[in-house]
Amino acid sequence: MTSLFDGMPESSLRSKWVWFVGLGVLLLICGLIALGNLLIATVASVFYVGMLMLAGGVIYLIHAFQVRGWDHVLFWALSGVLYLLAGICAFINPIFTSAALTLFLAVALLVAGIFRLWVGMRMRPLKGWGWITASGFITALAGFVIALGWPVNSLWILGLFLAADLIVQGWTMIGFGFGIRS
Repeated sequence: MTSLFDGMPESSLRSKWVWFVGLGVLLLICGLIALGNLLIATVASVFYVGMLMLAGGVIYLIHAFQVRGWDHVLFWALSGVLYLLAGICAFINPIFTSAALTLFLAVALLVAGIFRLWVGMRMRPLKGWGWITASGFITALAGFVIALGWPVNSLWILGLFLAADLIVQGWTMIGFGFGIRS
């Protein structure tokens, strides 16, 4: 099995440990700031998704006129317009968009959790099946709890996920940096 760092000498990576720690500290600070104001973090994450949707819409529209046949052009152009409209909606009404994204998140977590529960139960004779089942239960429970609190929790749930991710990534980079130092 090859690694991403196979061609890189270990000393080269080790000499950059301080950059990993610095990045980790920066991510940790950003996560704590996001945790301090979940509404602003939610709006920031909606704007980020909106920018991605706008970029995707432009790319779809450019692609639409590169394909042959009106049926294909129509499909790609319609996809591009829908992406553009969703991106514009994110900037015009971020609260509505956060409600839609939160509902989508709840449904996705419920489906993923139920699927993991099913997979875990089918793996029952194997060692470790309980971990998969527990993971599925927790994921489905998170989706259910988010769905129960919707739409009110739409004002802070995306910001909480963003803050948690930034904090976990910050600690991960700090741990990795100190780990490669020694």
